[in-house]
Amino acid sequence: MQIGVLKEIKNNEHRVGMTPDGVSHLVKNGHDVFIEIGAGQGSGITDNEYLAVGAHLLKTAEEVWQKDLIVKVKEPLAEEYKYLRADQIVFTFLHLAADRPLTEALLKAKTTAIGYETVEVDGELPLLRPMSEVAGRRSVIVGATYLEKHRGGAGILLSGVPGVPKGNVVIIGGGVAGISAARMALGLGANVTLLELKEHKLRRLEDIFGTQIHLLKSNPLNIEKSVQNADVLISTVLIPGAKAATLVKEDWVKSMRPGSVVIDISIDQGGTIETIDRITTHDDPVYLKHDVVHYSVPNIPGATPRTSTYALTNATTHYIEALAQHGLEGALAKYPELKKGLNTHQGRVTYPAVAEAFDLPFNPF
Repeated sequence: MQIGVLKEIKNNEHRVGMTPDGVSHLVKNGHDVFIEIGAGQGSGITDNEYLAVGAHLLKTAEEVWQKDLIVKVKEPLAEEYKYLRADQIVFTFLHLAADRPLTEALLKAKTTAIGYETVEVDGELPLLRPMSEVAGRRSVIVGATYLEKHRGGAGILLSGVPGVPKGNVVIIGGGVAGISAARMALGLGANVTLLELKEHKLRRLEDIFGTQIHLLKSNPLNIEKSVQNADVLISTVLIPGAKAATLVKEDWVKSMRPGSVVIDISIDQGGTIETIDRITTHDDPVYLKHDVVHYSVPNIPGATPRTSTYALTNATTHYIEALAQHGLEGALAKYPELKKGLNTHQGRVTYPAVAEAFDLPFNPF
C-alpha cells in the first residue's frame, strides 16, 4: 500500500503523523511511504531521517493526498477538502460531531475516515489517551502562565509562598486529562479540587490521590460553588465522538475573581463552558470575557510537538501497519476496536454520535 504523511497546516500544529521508526516498519513490510517535505520539522525530525529509513519525499501536499492511506494528526481543513476521495482511507483526529462542514465533505467524497478519538478498547480510548495526558499537563502550565498580571491575569502564583495562600485549581472530569491536570497542579503546589460524575471513578481518584486533593461529586451545585472559588478552571469532560454538553454557566464565570483563567480542553469537541464561544489559536490563544481570561485552543498538545508526536505515534503505528498490510476489512478483523474509530465510509455516517449530532442516518459498517 502507498501511505502518505502530510505536513499539518492547522495554526501552529507542528506534530506529524509518523516517525522514522514507524516508516521503517512499513518499508520493511513492502509498503511505500511518502512524506511531504518538512512534515517532521516542527517535531525535530528531518527529511534526511525519513530518507534514511526508505521513505520517499514529495514536494506538495497534493501529491501526498493521492496516496491510498493518508496519515495525519489533525482534521482536514477546508482547503484540503478538494483532495478527499472515495478510494482513500484518512486516519487522523476528526472530532466530527463539532464540525458539520468536514462531515459533509467526507460524505460527499465518500471517503473512509477513521478518527483516533473514537477508537475504543474496553471503554478506554488508546489513541486519545496520550494526547489527553499532554493536554491535561499543559492546561495547568497554561493556567499558571495566564494568571500572571502582565498577561491579563490576577497576579497569583499557584504555589503561594509561606504566609500567602496557594492558588485554587478546579478541574471538571476525572478521566485521563483530569488526572494528568491534577498531578501537574499538585506538582506546582496548588490547592486542587476535582469534580467527577461517576461513583466508581471517584473511588479510583481517592485511591490515586488520597487526601491530597478535594474530590466532589460533579453536579450543578458543586460545580457552581467550585467555579466561584477557582483561580484556574479546567474542564476536561469529553464524550467520545459526541458534541460536549454545557457544564459551566455564564453566570458562574461572571462570579469568578477578575483575572481568573478558564481553559476548556474539549473545545475541539464543542466545549463545555458557556462563555467559551470561539476557538482560538496558539498565535492568539486567549480573550477576556467578564474580566476572566479564556483559553480555547483546540490543539493544546501541538505546542509541545516533539513529546506529543512520539506519544501519539507510539499508540497509532501498529494500527497504521494493520491498515497498510490488511486493508480496511482485514485491519478491522485484526483490531475490532478500529471499527469504533470508523466515522464515515462510502458516503455514510458509521459512528452513532456523529449521526445524532447532525440528524443524519446511522449506518453501521
